[in-house]
Amino acid sequence: MSVSLKTTSLPEAVYEALRESIVTGSATPGSLMTETAIALQYGVARPTAKAALERLVSEGLLTRQAHHAARVPELDRDDIVDLYANRALIEEAALHNLAMAGTVPSTALALQRQLEEHAANDDRAALARTDIDFHRALVLAQQSPRLSRLHSLIMGEIELCIGQVQAQQLIRPSDVAEQHQGILDAVAVGDIALAGRLTREHIFNARDRLLRKFDDDHNES
Repeated sequence: MSVSLKTTSLPEAVYEALRESIVTGSATPGSLMTETAIALQYGVARPTAKAALERLVSEGLLTRQAHHAARVPELDRDDIVDLYANRALIEEAALHNLAMAGTVPSTALALQRQLEEHAANDDRAALARTDIDFHRALVLAQQSPRLSRLHSLIMGEIELCIGQVQAQQLIRPSDVAEQHQGILDAVAVGDIALAGRLTREHIFNARDRLLRKFDDDHNES
């Protein structure tokens, strides 16, 4: 049975639908995504399905080896630790620069308002997407192509982690909104040390929740 798509741009619609299924956990880690199956599921041509899969592979939301189908990544404990360590380095550098200038990006402010609405409505899927967009906005505000490129290299996998945190309800949405606001407030008053500390705490708090869940799941198996 084919799935109806919400937008007029077919390639974009397929990409968004697949992306949503991965981030929210509907497509479980380790599951395969083939061009044929996606084409049948969404009622599109195989080249359209292929384009969507290739885009997701390029973003780190899918992995694929030569001559094999794309697969939803299965992150192990070391992957999570490594990802969040590198994320903290990049984002703390970005927040250092923002706080030094006392500049709060307007895009980040708008996304924070959206995130607060999602938190109030307990819309965890929307919150996960807005959460990652918020962090991207802080890095993109640096006007540094290299810093942004470094960030983008890991953010697909980080988005998988953020999706898991929300899908498994490992943190209250209101806590995410409160932590974000604390970071923005520190930037606004130019408190470099506080902005850096709150950024690290925000990132490592999410990491630690994921690691506890990972350990619990693997101790049970």
